[in-house]
Amino acid sequence: MSVIEKGKVMTANRLRDGIVVFLTRSGQWSEKIDDAVLALEPRAAAALEARAKDDEHATLVTGGYLFEATRVGGRIRASHIRERMRTLGPTVRLDLGKQADGTEGGFAAPEEAA
Repeated sequence: MSVIEKGKVMTANRLRDGIVVFLTRSGQWSEKIDDAVLALEPRAAAALEARAKDDEHATLVTGGYLFEATRVGGRIRASHIRERMRTLGPTVRLDLGKQADGTEGGFAAPEEAA
């Protein structure tokens, strides 16, 4: 059985093109949520916030905030539907965005009823 880790991920929008990005362990911004660092404790989350603020002041990203997420089998999944939608792209056309090519989220969207 896979270990489930719960924590927080930092997200923002890249200023040069508006794309949703996630802060990685190396301090870079990635378009892929699975590249994001998952802060498992409050001090780690505070460090992510500080880094995002620095990058906002450097005009790299805007609107940074933390959201709750889980990591299962090396894949990260946002706990709230808002961040799942931001991760996957447009929800009105499943043939567009990241869900169309199956490259994001590690989980199908929309979720199938169990």
